Amino acid sequence: MLTKEIEKCLNRQIELEFESSQYYLSMASWAQRHGYTGVTKFLYLQADEERAHMIKLFHFVNDRGGHALVPALAAPPTDFGSVKELFKKVFDHEQLVSREINELVDECLKAKDYATHNFLQWYVAEQIEEEKSAQTLIDKLEMIGNDKGGLYLFDRDLENFAPAQEPNAA
Repeated sequence: MLTKEIEKCLNRQIELEFESSQYYLSMASWAQRHGYTGVTKFLYLQADEERAHMIKLFHFVNDRGGHALVPALAAPPTDFGSVKELFKKVFDHEQLVSREINELVDECLKAKDYATHNFLQWYVAEQIEEEKSAQTLIDKLEMIGNDKGGLYLFDRDLENFAPAQEPNAA
């Protein structure tokens, strides 16, 4: 059984995962409008993945006797400047999510809620991978610089990108 405080923290994480999905969806729309088919595909997949993270939390909260809540969200930004700026925002956002997950894990330890702590370890590991992926993409964009041919190849590579299947996503 979840304490009210842990339930509240988990619902905040649900909100953050939902915001992440919407944020990446908005980024995908921007990329699609600008002709970046690979970036678009990658970001739509990221939006779906974040939604799956939210659903996983939803199930956990309800399964543990809590009440998972659907949050109201503000509209995400719609302009991202350039592909490089966009991926810097992805990286910054993933770092924010990592900090929030770490805070949630800390709250679970303080409350001696080891079941939730154990459940959240998947999210801790996932965030390591998310930050690494975003940093790798930024590094590639740094190498490309202002070379339009390089950006074309980067976009094409993302179009052919096949993400690993997430275990227990729902």
